[in-house]
Amino acid sequence: MPHRAPHALAALTTTAVLGAALLAAVPAASAAPAKYADDFNGDGYRDLATAAPYAPVGGKTDAGAVVVTYGSANGISASRRTVLTQDTAGIPGTAEQGDRFGKALASGDLNADGYADLVIGSVGEDVESDVDGGSVTVVWGGKSGLSGGKGVSDPAVSAHDEYGMSLAVADFSGDGRPDLAVGSTGSDIWIHQGFTKASGAASRDELATGLQTGSSIYGAQNLSTGDINGDGTDDLVVTGSEASTYDDGNMIYLGSASGLTYQTFLKSGGWELATVGDLNGDGYEDVVSAAYGGDGKSLGGSVSAYLGSANGVRTQPQTTINQDTAGVPGADEEGDWFGNDLSIADVNGDGYGDLAVGTLHETVGTAKIAGSVTVLRGSATGLTATGAQSFTQNTAGVPGTAESADRFGASVRLSDLTGDGKADLSVGADGENHPSGSVYSLRGSASGVSTTNAISFGPGSLGMSTTGYLRLGQDMLS
Repeated sequence: MPHRAPHALAALTTTAVLGAALLAAVPAASAAPAKYADDFNGDGYRDLATAAPYAPVGGKTDAGAVVVTYGSANGISASRRTVLTQDTAGIPGTAEQGDRFGKALASGDLNADGYADLVIGSVGEDVESDVDGGSVTVVWGGKSGLSGGKGVSDPAVSAHDEYGMSLAVADFSGDGRPDLAVGSTGSDIWIHQGFTKASGAASRDELATGLQTGSSIYGAQNLSTGDINGDGTDDLVVTGSEASTYDDGNMIYLGSASGLTYQTFLKSGGWELATVGDLNGDGYEDVVSAAYGGDGKSLGGSVSAYLGSANGVRTQPQTTINQDTAGVPGADEEGDWFGNDLSIADVNGDGYGDLAVGTLHETVGTAKIAGSVTVLRGSATGLTATGAQSFTQNTAGVPGTAESADRFGASVRLSDLTGDGKADLSVGADGENHPSGSVYSLRGSASGVSTTNAISFGPGSLGMSTTGYLRLGQDMLS
């Protein structure tokens, strides 16, 4: 599965503090940066990107596709969409078996033209002779939505596999231009800066996770960003396992004009996932990490909140919540995977970020692995179980019926798709109509997530194949 564009190996000095490269001069922007990092058509509404990484394309199985549905005053719908594959005109590469285009997603206005751009990882892409080397593609936003793209070359093809397995877009240097962080199975994170539509990234640098810590991260399973210390510059959370100790958790790097510097390692028990958002409304974004269970905290998974501060993240959790916590619907059961996906935004407009938690292996009635989503509230003290809500396909107003292997909650996303100031809940069920998959959208309201006017759509209504192993909804823009 070779990429069309050649991948040159760059000779770069390894450094744990990203310096001059982050401050490299870039051409002046011709428009104000996009207001929202996920508004791809610049209409003032956030949009939703959903992956079907195993979708067949042109008869090639597991080639992958990404569906973007555009927000509006009425939310998203299947009719306002763009479907992207590597066979789409203007997208680099070719759809090939096993590419898994869409296995990772990120977004931001990389070229500062007023439209958010979508970054797509293809973890199964063969790069020259490197099997499953992985590739990264930027698809440009514009007035009519997403179109055209540019590859982001892997600077060290032979050093790792699955380049693009984790992605994040944020301004780590405070220069007003978003940077792109890319993870792989290796211990280093590559930061690409200074994007233009014509040339792509102007420079790149390497964040060696082991240089300051004395122990590298073993594969960057997840990258998440936010302003944890409130200094106006984005910070980076790298989730994985510490190579020397095998401890699972999150390495925290604080952004600044001089680059990213290591703050601490949160031994959270979660090796795959974290998310960032302001749970207590104090202006410092907080880190929530998930552990899948069997770790002494829970049988079926738990989430832990670590509050931000002027000095960075606090190393002791504000709270740890599982399905046996008072106020949380359900029960802590082995293998549930409470926390398989996470997202933070303000659902009810009270100024506190709320947390959506996927539990894709939840049994509903007699339906095993049917899946559920729990919404936990933020408060002045942080994350709380008070007022928690739970949703399955058997919840009144949610389309469909809970069935075995639906995996409702395989992905979750809280974002305001209607522009009313309250985040809506998007849910992927990648096993629905096995194994096609489906996407659900539930509205935010002053009382929390509401099932009134809830919608769902599958591959058929998106103009995609209804046969084959698509897994639509396995991943969402995080």
